[in-house]
Amino acid sequence: MVIETSITKMFGIKYPIIAAPMGPFYTTELTIAVSEAGGLGVLSHTNLFGKSSLEEMKKNMLHVVEHTDKPFGFNIRTSRLQIDAPSLCRAIPRFIRNNPKLREQCIYALTSAGTPKMIHNNAFQKLKDSGSNIKHFHVAPALWLADKCVSAGVDGMVVTGWEGGGHQSYERISTLVLLQQVARKYPDIPLIACGGFATGEGLAAALAAGAGAVAMGSRFIASKESEFHEKYKNIIPSAKASDTLYCLGVLGPIRLWKNEYALSHKPVHSKEEKLALEKELTPEKALEDNKHYEMVYKGNIEQGAVLLGQSIGLIDSIDNVKDIIETIIKDAEKRIRNVAQLLKS
Repeated sequence: MVIETSITKMFGIKYPIIAAPMGPFYTTELTIAVSEAGGLGVLSHTNLFGKSSLEEMKKNMLHVVEHTDKPFGFNIRTSRLQIDAPSLCRAIPRFIRNNPKLREQCIYALTSAGTPKMIHNNAFQKLKDSGSNIKHFHVAPALWLADKCVSAGVDGMVVTGWEGGGHQSYERISTLVLLQQVARKYPDIPLIACGGFATGEGLAAALAAGAGAVAMGSRFIASKESEFHEKYKNIIPSAKASDTLYCLGVLGPIRLWKNEYALSHKPVHSKEEKLALEKELTPEKALEDNKHYEMVYKGNIEQGAVLLGQSIGLIDSIDNVKDIIETIIKDAEKRIRNVAQLLKS
């Protein structure tokens, strides 16, 4: 049996499984592993340790095409507070266009945490006109944001509910509800479901609700190939779904593992409160917050910012990416066959 969807056909991948964006953390080796295993790996928007996000992304892209001939993608956070985003949105499409291997393999441009319009520039259009099959998706964590994505002319959307790790919306809508809302309103737009996925049962449910694939973050963090610190990974197998907090981060609401750092952040009350706090945000405060993301690379999982979603309650082991993907597909196929048997003529 082969699970073929609009997403697998669009990207030429074997399985409808995609790595979620996990910036600012490095996901270079993970990208290679996911793509080699038949999914779609995604490079993060990485700007840790004072390094240039542009140079890091270029270097990571070249490393990927040296180690796999499979399709992959990249993520850019386009928040108004992400000062490097405009330059990335111009420079990365030019970089891809000028490298034949990248132009062939890098076919998924994912923007998130901000406007979907930023990458719709002259450089990106020239990349498309050069023969690239690159598609632009944007993360939509609310129905009104999905409306904005469609108005901006995206090729598809990553629909993510608030149970997912990392940045979320203020609406606190679950993936199950949001995916149905978006699929009902935009039945012809390719959708990737994200937030709460780590099993074959989850994949089968997402496909039934209108998605063409799932994107997973926490499940791939708990893999042998991911670059995350072993202490970060080892949190997951024994964690419960209730071990995360939805709190206020620099770019907006964020879901973190419940530790000293997360407990020091305010709960989310409203977008208006966040905008008021932004007026008090200085470059020094933003830099200080960024250091907590760097801490987890050194294994400091108490003061560090540990981004994890509620799906950690479904994960009980750290495995090879290939085994993770193949197990999920096998279990999804079994679930789909069982559901099909419920139909009686």
